[in-house]
Amino acid sequence: MKTRSFLILTSVTLAFLAGKADAARPNILFILTDDQAPWALGLSGHPHAKTPHMDKLFKEGAYLTNSFTVTPVCSPSRASLVTGRFGSEVGITDWIHPRNEQTLGLDPKSTTWMKLIRDSGYRTGLVGKWHLGIEDRCHPTVFGYDYFKGFRSGGSTPIDPVLEVSGKNQKVEGLTPDILTHAAIAWIHDAIVANDQKPFLLSLHFRAPHTKWLPVADEDLAPFKDIDPKIPNPDYPKLDVARVKKMTREYLASVASVDRNLGRLMKELDQLQLTEKTIVIFTSDHGYNMGHNGIWHKGNGHWVLTEPPAATENIPKGQRPNMYDHSIRVPTAVRWPGKVAPGTVIDEVVSNLDWFPTLLTMASVDTSDQKQMRGRNMTNLLQGSRDKWSDHLFCQYSTHHQSRTHMRMYRTPEWKLIRDFRNEGRDELYNLKTDPAEATNLISSGDEKANWARKALGDAMLIRMREINDPALNSGPALTGKKS
Repeated sequence: MKTRSFLILTSVTLAFLAGKADAARPNILFILTDDQAPWALGLSGHPHAKTPHMDKLFKEGAYLTNSFTVTPVCSPSRASLVTGRFGSEVGITDWIHPRNEQTLGLDPKSTTWMKLIRDSGYRTGLVGKWHLGIEDRCHPTVFGYDYFKGFRSGGSTPIDPVLEVSGKNQKVEGLTPDILTHAAIAWIHDAIVANDQKPFLLSLHFRAPHTKWLPVADEDLAPFKDIDPKIPNPDYPKLDVARVKKMTREYLASVASVDRNLGRLMKELDQLQLTEKTIVIFTSDHGYNMGHNGIWHKGNGHWVLTEPPAATENIPKGQRPNMYDHSIRVPTAVRWPGKVAPGTVIDEVVSNLDWFPTLLTMASVDTSDQKQMRGRNMTNLLQGSRDKWSDHLFCQYSTHHQSRTHMRMYRTPEWKLIRDFRNEGRDELYNLKTDPAEATNLISSGDEKANWARKALGDAMLIRMREINDPALNSGPALTGKKS
């Protein structure tokens, strides 16, 4: 009974201290998963996903059903997230490979929303994955985080990870999602105990559900261990159905491990009486394919076929670089007590570029001096205004590792155009209204509407590329298919 009494007393004390913090500015908890597709949610209608805590969070605020990343792979997506600029503008256009880690990374001179929020008076911390450079010049603390516990590189393991702890790398025993969540909770406690009147900004970057997916806790694996999962297109020619089903079970178990830990974190906010004064944002760095269109993985996708297509000059056998919606769409929720009504569903198109102005506005930081922001402030959209909001989206991905491409994409609610400026013959056009699965490429169909869309979206794409001085404009086949 003495232990229980101590815990109750501690919670009451912490809640009292929390109540003394700056009431005018909310705490911000930014949760980023890795490789999580929006279809991997119970709320999405998936027949097997077990995500009760995610579902609850998505219902308690705004559920953004058309949320996208502008590059469907780790490092450039994260660079765009923190800078509000396209990867080509900050020199990170593909994931930072271990062989490049000594040279590549986010420029220390980059302006990030974390830095601006910290400088405005917030206590800031990052727990988990960084993947924007391993050198000290690229350390998370350079870009606005007071505290970091996690891993700077992209790779880690689902169990017994090597983490940077107090500036030194050490192996930490346990399941990685549990370890990161425990560290996040501990940091929140420390922030409250400090009692320095500062609101906090905490970024929690999970590694899951990135491969490899197992091991996970027994309770996370149990619902999927013996199921025969439904998969999106079992009749796809030469699809390796058995492999897709095995990967589906493991992937959903990894998602469940995040969900269980999200529940732990939300319970802690409740117990510390922080729920009503903390904005909780949940999203992912990019989406994921699991047998969709015959591939698995993300923008640097892999065929999951018994007989994959032959290699071409810049595309090795087994590779399918892509800009499918399943690669670029991300699950996104915003719980903002008192500002965003529970049960809000937002169908407008938003991107990870939009977090820069949105988070600054949430933290009451002036954005008037930020002339290079590419994103849009979502706060009015979250609160019900739809005025002058465009649903057009431009994305880019230049692959450098398994394949070599310069893919650019322009999307409207009805049409999507993908151009590969490096490889002739890889252009794609989809009618998203009649073909949301992007199964039929209309680029050479000769259809009148398709021809119109090809030109209209191609022109809009070029305008956007010129605005950002996109280097792909000077590389490889142009929009006409001729050398530029």
